[in-house]
Amino acid sequence: MDNTIVLIVGGIAIGAIIGFIVAKLLERNNASKLIKSAKKSASAILREAKSQGESIKKDKILQAKEKFIELKSEHEKVILSRDKKMADAEKRTRDKESQISNELSRSKKAAAAAESKLNDYNHKIDVLEKKQKELDRLHKSQVEQLEVISSLSAEEAKEQLVESLKGEAKSDAMGYVQDKIEEAKLTAQQEAKKIIINTIQRIGTEEAVDNCVSVFNIESDDVKGRIIGREGRNIRAIEAATGVEIIVDDTPEAIILSCFDSVRREIARLSLHKLVTDGRIHPARIEEIVKKTQKQIEQEIIEVGKRTVIDLGIHGLNPELIKMVGRMKYRSSYGQNLLQHSREVAKLCGVMAAELGLNPKLAKRAGLLHDIGKVPDAEADMETPHAILGMQWAEKYGEKPDVCNAIGAHHDEIEMTSLLSPIIQVCDAISGARPGARRQVLDSYIQRLKDLEDVAFGFDGVKKAYAIQAGRELRVIVESEKVNDEKAADLSFNISQKIQTDMTYPGQVKVTVIRETRAVNIAK
Repeated sequence: MDNTIVLIVGGIAIGAIIGFIVAKLLERNNASKLIKSAKKSASAILREAKSQGESIKKDKILQAKEKFIELKSEHEKVILSRDKKMADAEKRTRDKESQISNELSRSKKAAAAAESKLNDYNHKIDVLEKKQKELDRLHKSQVEQLEVISSLSAEEAKEQLVESLKGEAKSDAMGYVQDKIEEAKLTAQQEAKKIIINTIQRIGTEEAVDNCVSVFNIESDDVKGRIIGREGRNIRAIEAATGVEIIVDDTPEAIILSCFDSVRREIARLSLHKLVTDGRIHPARIEEIVKKTQKQIEQEIIEVGKRTVIDLGIHGLNPELIKMVGRMKYRSSYGQNLLQHSREVAKLCGVMAAELGLNPKLAKRAGLLHDIGKVPDAEADMETPHAILGMQWAEKYGEKPDVCNAIGAHHDEIEMTSLLSPIIQVCDAISGARPGARRQVLDSYIQRLKDLEDVAFGFDGVKKAYAIQAGRELRVIVESEKVNDEKAADLSFNISQKIQTDMTYPGQVKVTVIRETRAVNIAK
């Protein structure tokens, strides 16, 4: 049994070995067949690749030949173009050479002609010098003969001739100058009147509206008690905070605010309006409202100044000067609102400067700023005249010299150095002296003018006296037989001193003494 199993196992092992050997032999046969097939495929691929390489090589050789031919043709074109350019350049060079040779030949001919002319010119100069010497010799001999005949030397004769001609020319010139002066005076007066009248007619004006009292209207008289407060504490607080006198009387539904300063009066009016509208009226609230109103008024002053300069077409004004212009709204001069007066003067100056051919923008600038000295700040010198003070501020804030001089000279406190100055002075007088500009009692106004004239008549030799320019100038005409030129100057000084000591008047009074001599004859 065991032997049988061993034989079976041995047979199986031998069979397996024989099968493995057979499989190996079969696999080797297959591999050799595959190798032969691969060799055949590789040889076919190599043949095909060689044939394709040959065809590609032929194509590339053809392309290279074509490219070579193309490049060769382009190169030949470039060479031909260069040859053509060189030929053109050679032609131009030959033309220029021929042109230069022609120019040289012409230059040689011109030089030869110039040399001949120069020789001719030198010859003529020599001839002229000889003739001049001969003329000088003849002139000298003639002068010597004249000196012998007249018994005068040449210098003495020349002096006599010059003196006679000088006297004749002087008399002719004086007559001519006198005629022209008379003609100029007549023409100047007519033109000046025409310009002033046209200027006044073209400017719209307003009458005086300012005063020192404002009326605050209330809804009922019960509000008066609240404004007065317990034992008057509210009204005292308002007066202390604003500097305005508040008058509460029997006037129905009205409270009167009295103060010379329009700014303070406006602050008090607006503060009362806010307090009454709010309903809370006590000292602490009053101080708070007054401070807020002051800031509001300051801002409004700046806005008014800006609007004014924009309306007048004035540019580049310093912010401090703009603030001063705005403050003019709350100032008045003899009842005339200062801002309205300055605007009016600026417009008049612009029109008049344009008529006279001057710079109207500069004239407007000077006209607007001419009275800024009337709105001084806390640091200003109150004793300085407002014209000088305004000029100093204008100089401080960079205004032009012509504008500064016009501001300082509009009341003759300094000498006028520009043509703008008399224009500002005239327009200021027109605005201030026109009817309705300033509120004054008619009787007192007329009486003051009469008193001015009476002062002048109190002096010996005075023939006529006229108070003009709303009492700003006193024009005195004297008798030429009694008052000479020196006495006229003394008389002007004495009259001004008399007015200064005996009369009360606003501003300044200019005293002009006129002495006229007339020589009249009748031809029959």
